[in-house]
Amino acid sequence: MSELTKQDLRDFSRIVFICICWYIVSSVNGVLGKTILSEFPYPMTVTMVQLTSITVYSVPLLSILGVRRLETSGWSYYIRALAPLAFFKFASSVLAHISIWKVPVSYAHTVKASMPIFTVIISRVLLGEKHSWTVYCSLLPVVLGVAIATITEISFELMGLVSALMATVGFSLMNIYSKRALKETGVHHLRLLHILGLMATCMFAPVWAVIDLPQIHPEMNSHLLMLLLVDGGFHWMQNILAFTLLKLVTPLTYAVANVTKRISVITASLLLLKNPVTITNVGGMFVAIIGVFLYNRAKYSENQKAVTLPTTIKQKPATHPPIWQNHMTFEPKMQIVSNGVTPMQYVSNGDLKRNQ
Repeated sequence: MSELTKQDLRDFSRIVFICICWYIVSSVNGVLGKTILSEFPYPMTVTMVQLTSITVYSVPLLSILGVRRLETSGWSYYIRALAPLAFFKFASSVLAHISIWKVPVSYAHTVKASMPIFTVIISRVLLGEKHSWTVYCSLLPVVLGVAIATITEISFELMGLVSALMATVGFSLMNIYSKRALKETGVHHLRLLHILGLMATCMFAPVWAVIDLPQIHPEMNSHLLMLLLVDGGFHWMQNILAFTLLKLVTPLTYAVANVTKRISVITASLLLLKNPVTITNVGGMFVAIIGVFLYNRAKYSENQKAVTLPTTIKQKPATHPPIWQNHMTFEPKMQIVSNGVTPMQYVSNGDLKRNQ
């Protein structure tokens, strides 16, 4: 076995290990969140603990990994550019927890599978992006699957559906503008996660203090507190694993892994929480998941074509930069002689060199 093959095997084993950990952590986080909200119906408090966990736990990790700090001179830009992302983060998290509180985890994640629909609509309306018919057609199974799951859901509740849809819209906006923020700021992805967690915590703390804090004290006990802390830790680990995997693999591989993760969360919730479902309901869930896979494949093919095509663009005539932008060293090939003396003799040995 060659050295290159050994390295590839190590990289593949590392990616598989991260994926397995991601699936396990996400499944535990989903089941644990539902368990907590069944006993402790305060989704804002669950969100507050998770955001605080991202803020606190990321500090030593970033220090150990040696992730570069932000330039203090750019804080005004970061606040202006990232404040909307922080708002979407805590608002989407609260709505997601409300959906898990009101409806089964399996159904909530099925509704979240509709994210490609909102991503296409938002990118078309706000960014003016156009997509191929293959991408649009791949969304049909997603719509069909979510519709079947909704119609056949035994524990259906309108607030749960609306909350899940609104959370999905928020997460779609976060995905679109997070990529733009990473490109524009050049900030490390884990540093961006920490900044968003910190800003979201600061923005959400007053809301939580007014609404939930006065109510939770009588119902809080050591058992619930321990569950909340463990849930916050798993949520932080889930985010770290997701960002790490996104850095190691291509967007298509990450998208497929994300679909597989959603399947694992749905399966784990059905097996552990034992919420009542029908065969048609489960069928609708997996039709939606298959639709997400088809969308990811179609979007990847569209991106590949955008990179490689067109190949026959008429080239524009080459334009030469001004001489003051030329960083090359050159020597003149023409001399002007006046009264037997060349101007170049005033320069060292007649050589004119330009260095910038």
